[in-house]
Order: sequence, then structure tokens, then C-alpha cells
Amino acid sequence: MNKRIANYGLMALGLGAVWLLLSGHTEPLLLAFGAASVILTLVVAWRMDVLDPESHPVHAAVAYIPLWPWMAWEILKSNLDVAQRILSPSLPISPCVFELRATQRSVLGRVVYANAITLTPGTLTMNISGQRFEIHALTAENRTDLESGAMDRRVTRAEGIA
Repeated sequence: MNKRIANYGLMALGLGAVWLLLSGHTEPLLLAFGAASVILTLVVAWRMDVLDPESHPVHAAVAYIPLWPWMAWEILKSNLDVAQRILSPSLPISPCVFELRATQRSVLGRVVYANAITLTPGTLTMNISGQRFEIHALTAENRTDLESGAMDRRVTRAEGIA
């Protein structure tokens, strides 16, 4: 299926769902007005050419689902670690900036990896240059975790499915 058409189909479903949720009306006339507004929005978006296969990669959304539970767990652990360090000043922080090499093959894969790093409290992707990421870590443990490559391998594995 053409990815562009899939993106517009997803946009139509999303707009329709938002319209229905916000209006709460199910009368035929109002549903027709809602459908007309969704169609008008789709026509304008099509004419402006605002959606392309990379603007919302529908084809990849499903592939990254297995990554979500693991990321949620990592975010929770990091949140607790950062909170503990804030509440207990005796715990060390050792901020550092370092470089990582990403193994993802696509721009989308590298963006997902960079965002996964940034979503994890205590780490931040500061710059991306090709396959090289400049990372800020709050502690040496954060740096060690990233340098172990577990997150990189998981994102690369999910990218391979997409």
C-alpha cells in the first residue's frame, strides 16, 4: 500500500475520532458536518502536500511497540534514581559529556534512539552528527548503561522490523 495514502487514512481516522470525542454528537446532520470538515481538512492537507512517508511513519509505528514496555521500565528506573539523588545529596552526581556511535541504519531509527536517550531521566542527546551522538549524562552509571549498548541494540532490532 502506498505509504502516503496510509498516512492520509490515518489522519482521517484521527481527525474523525477527535471530532467525535470533542463534539459528542451522533445526530446524522452533525455527523455529516463532521465528515465534511474532515474531508475538507484532508483535501487542504493533500493540496499543501504536508504529509509524506516520513512525516508520520505509519509503517514503523507497529514495529516499535515491543520497545514501549522496556522503555517505560527504563524511564521509571531512571526517574527513581534521579529523584533519589535529588532527595539525598550524599549520592554522587558526576555529569559528563561523551560520544556514542549509533548502529541504526535509517534516520528514523536514529531519531527514535536519540529520543529514547533523552526520555530517560539523567541522560540527554545534545547533538547528532551522522552515526555519532553527543550525550550528556548525570552520573557515571548513566554513561555506563548507555555504553553497554542495550538500548542501541533494542532500537536497532525494532528498526529492522519496520
